[in-house]
Amino acid sequence: MRAFQFKTAASPRDAANSGTDTAFIAGGTNLIDLMKLDVVAPARLVDLGPLSFRGITVDGDGLHIGALEKMAEVAEDPRVVKEYPVISQALLKSASAQIRNMATMGGNLMQRTRCGYFRDAVSPCNKRVPGSGCPALEGENRMHAIFGVSDSCCATHPSDLAVALVALESVLKLQGPQGVREVKLEDFYLLPENTPDREHDIRQGEMITEIFVPHNAWTGRSGYLKIRDRESYEFALTSAAVALDLDGSTIRDARIAVGGVGTKPWSLPVVAEALKGKTANRDVFAVAAEHATEGARMLSQNGFKVSLVKKTIVRALSEVGGVA
Repeated sequence: MRAFQFKTAASPRDAANSGTDTAFIAGGTNLIDLMKLDVVAPARLVDLGPLSFRGITVDGDGLHIGALEKMAEVAEDPRVVKEYPVISQALLKSASAQIRNMATMGGNLMQRTRCGYFRDAVSPCNKRVPGSGCPALEGENRMHAIFGVSDSCCATHPSDLAVALVALESVLKLQGPQGVREVKLEDFYLLPENTPDREHDIRQGEMITEIFVPHNAWTGRSGYLKIRDRESYEFALTSAAVALDLDGSTIRDARIAVGGVGTKPWSLPVVAEALKGKTANRDVFAVAAEHATEGARMLSQNGFKVSLVKKTIVRALSEVGGVA
């Protein structure tokens, strides 16, 4: 780890005006790891811990979560468990209990990919050193993306939480030197294309202050399914966050996003549209899931994800829809 300056933010304005080559730290569970690996080396760390971006509130509009809330606190909040179960389930499938007790909601959404080439400071990586190349495209890519892949990058986005929040059409509140703005979480994450080093729609000095999840008819009937090589402390091969609005057994509306397969949390409106007006059963789910992999780009070792993500969607929909 390289030497750096450290300071505690006295106010949001103080943090926002900390200058270039600065990293914000909250729980630090991802950032410190990357600094130890010499993958990132900011000149300054600014601790956001004392700031007031906290609270879990449910009102007529939806769910408001402060960005500095701990993952464990949100996962166990009775209102989240009951009214937004997909969020609670995604959080409880993330990392380990110890990390969830330390990591913040905003930090989780900002975490970097677990691609082995990115985390190896001596390997080429376009995310780390633009223009140096992407060895994963022809190398070890079993865990890598089939959606959003470019000739510059095929790394998957690692967050379970982000998949659930994208499915529920969540919005981030950002605060920076130019004031406060809001952006849909789905739009906050950028495709790699030719600039994989730019992962987020975030500006110099900005920080996430709040996550807003609008209340909709489908939020209460939602769930998260994660398929991985082992049941604990492992990243997704595939995952699915699904939400259904049912009138009896008829699907009025749906929202679906998948993880472990995209360079960002991957929304699937085409699958949701294929479900509308249909009767909730496994055959209907399977037909709709066939649309899930349209436009997929398979690599040498991850073609199995095409079939696996479809099965993941069908199983998640069956569990949420109460279909045997």
